[in-house]
Amino acid sequence: MSVHRDSQLDMFAKAAPAIAEARSLSRRRPSPPAARSDEDMARALEESGNYRILRKLAARPVAAARQPGFPRLGVVLDTETTGLNHRSDEIIEIGAVAFTFDDTGAIGDVVGIYGGLQQPSRPIPADITKLTGITDGMVEGQVIDIRSLSALIEPADLIIAHNAGFDRPFCEAFSPLFAGKAWACSVSEIDWSARGFEGTKLGYLVGQAGYFHEGHRAVDDCHALLEILDRQHGHGDSAFAELYRASQRSRIRIFAEHSPFEMKDHLKARGYRWSDGSDGRLKSWWIEVGEEDLGDELSYLRSEIYRWKEADPPIVRLTAFDRFKL
Repeated sequence: MSVHRDSQLDMFAKAAPAIAEARSLSRRRPSPPAARSDEDMARALEESGNYRILRKLAARPVAAARQPGFPRLGVVLDTETTGLNHRSDEIIEIGAVAFTFDDTGAIGDVVGIYGGLQQPSRPIPADITKLTGITDGMVEGQVIDIRSLSALIEPADLIIAHNAGFDRPFCEAFSPLFAGKAWACSVSEIDWSARGFEGTKLGYLVGQAGYFHEGHRAVDDCHALLEILDRQHGHGDSAFAELYRASQRSRIRIFAEHSPFEMKDHLKARGYRWSDGSDGRLKSWWIEVGEEDLGDELSYLRSEIYRWKEADPPIVRLTAFDRFKL
């Protein structure tokens, strides 16, 4: 019996260190997982298919020196105003981001930034403050620095605005600095739907591209637009390359002068707009088309509106220097 007991004791004695080690391991805390970066976590959420992540849009810094091979200068420009009428309302903020580009529309560097506030002659309407965040206190005593703005605008080959038909008249009413410059509109001169976007508002374009930014402040909107313009479409070119090509083409403005009153709904449905003559245009319905569409549009007017094959409505050829003017 003693031999048997001794062998059992020997067995337990040999097992004791292993049991103690097992108990020690069980009491140890598990090692914490390796720290993951914000980008790693964002990517993991996106890859799950259950989340869509918006990244904060970072403004490009001003380059210390220009890259060679980008000889042209573009300026993305945005204004905040006291209202919608350039004849009675005023600019309260201008933002401008200057960048280099080449003849293919490839963008190089940001080479200059300007942002400035201006006190208007009347208090800022409450709805404008709500929209822009600009208060009377912010603009009190503020004046836009024309000299600094001129340093960007005067050498520019092209000024880009997201709705140039709004910004250009305000800018030309504000200063002769903008007279005679070539303008392009990133709303109307880019086929955003072909690039997979379902709208043209800047905030929507930014969001669908996977970013967010502080909207409705002029310089922030300029930085945001530049990023969207520089995005590639599949294996094609960038939105800015498309815009630059469009800016180099002539457009034709056709005035359906003396068109029968009863045809106004037909003209409106086709995309014609009414001008009452107060803006210097002819008092008539008008439309703007590409050179390639001029023949078809004149045929439509002669056969469907005037019903006279000899009708010769007035036309005006426009370049980037003329489009979106007052």
